[in-house]
Amino acid sequence: MSFLSKHKYTLYGVLAILLWSSLTAFIRDLSELFSPIGGAALIYSVSAIFLMLVMGVPRLSNYPKRYLVFGGSLFVIYEMCLALSLGFANSRQQALEMAIINYLWPALTILLSIIVNRTKVSVLVYPSILIAFLGVAWCIAGNSGLSMAVLTANISDNPLPYSMAFAAAFIWAVYCSVTVKLSEGKNAISVFFAATAIALWISYGLSNEPSFEFSLYSSLTLVLAGIVIGGGYALWNQAIIGGNLVLLGTLSYFIPVLSTLFASIYLSISLTSAFWQGVVLVTLGSLMCFMVTRKTKPAQKNK
Repeated sequence: MSFLSKHKYTLYGVLAILLWSSLTAFIRDLSELFSPIGGAALIYSVSAIFLMLVMGVPRLSNYPKRYLVFGGSLFVIYEMCLALSLGFANSRQQALEMAIINYLWPALTILLSIIVNRTKVSVLVYPSILIAFLGVAWCIAGNSGLSMAVLTANISDNPLPYSMAFAAAFIWAVYCSVTVKLSEGKNAISVFFAATAIALWISYGLSNEPSFEFSLYSSLTLVLAGIVIGGGYALWNQAIIGGNLVLLGTLSYFIPVLSTLFASIYLSISLTSAFWQGVVLVTLGSLMCFMVTRKTKPAQKNK
């Protein structure tokens, strides 16, 4: 018990990472059980309610206005792009491609930081970013071989989810870069989840998607998914209080592997070796970016 008590915040973070790794599978499953927009609206509603029950009902006056408006807008747009890219994918296999594209955000966050802040970093960061992008291309191309013609053909077959997934990766990179200063140490995750749910319900009302047909299985899946996704954020909120953030930050870069593994089992998808190679490349590229930039941080502080 002493070990658990001593490292409980770090364990909260590890559990949060494991819970987040199920997001792709649950969102895709619920989009099939209900509809792409309607399923996303349901899951974010349940998650928002769960977060408010666990973390309390937030007061908007407690948060900086710029954080709520700008940070909240980025969060809502990101979550909508991610959820709908998974839902609008032609197949479960393609949904996993959308998820892998989304995991370009760590490399993009570092690239954006370099461009905006003109940070002096090791030249190794650029091949690291290239490896991450190469991994995504590898996943999309599959066994057909890596070529521009194959990539163009696969993307043009269903361009909307690909566009959303790439947009999500860039938007989350911007969110990570700006909200640290805007938030002033506050965390409005409950507000942002509620706002995302509202935006999705508006989109659902304006769409031609069918009405819901609930069953015992779909209802249980919805509640479980909402609690799992909301629980991941709630646990992470606790983890950053006293957890080993270096360890947790490193572990978080393996979410693409864990997410793909969980989704392949949960959704019964048989993935090719080429896809797994792409996943490993995305993970490796992001992790290399993290390690290279960590080493250069002391020099930046002395500048």
